[in-house]
Amino acid sequence: MAEEEKKQEKKIIVDEDWKQQAQREKEILAAQEEAEKQKAQEQRQARGPMPKGNFAALVSMLTTQALFALGLLQVKGQEKKEPDLELAKYNIDMLQTLQEKTKGNLTGEEDKVLKNTLSELRMGYVKVAEQFTSQSQ
Repeated sequence: MAEEEKKQEKKIIVDEDWKQQAQREKEILAAQEEAEKQKAQEQRQARGPMPKGNFAALVSMLTTQALFALGLLQVKGQEKKEPDLELAKYNIDMLQTLQEKTKGNLTGEEDKVLKNTLSELRMGYVKVAEQFTSQSQ
């Protein structure tokens, strides 16, 4: 009978140890989650408020995507990537669609910016495509 009590007593100790370990792990995870939330909040505050959405911002966003795809813009510290002509063409086509769908509804300034942007991107696309195909051959 004494042996049975010792076995039960050990089992209780093991269960208590397991509960304590689980509680410690739970506390560590909660602390990590809190630290991540705080870090994300600090990053949002450091970034500042987002600017008001407008037509120029939309054109700029699509232009930036096209320039990255063409390899004309790159993130500092990252190795240079080959141009993705298909993605660049897609973004240029999106700007063209935007131009077609907003015809007659833009201010003179907005229309001029969109036309100039499309012209510059198309010329850049042709230049990069020529360089890329000549290197491939």
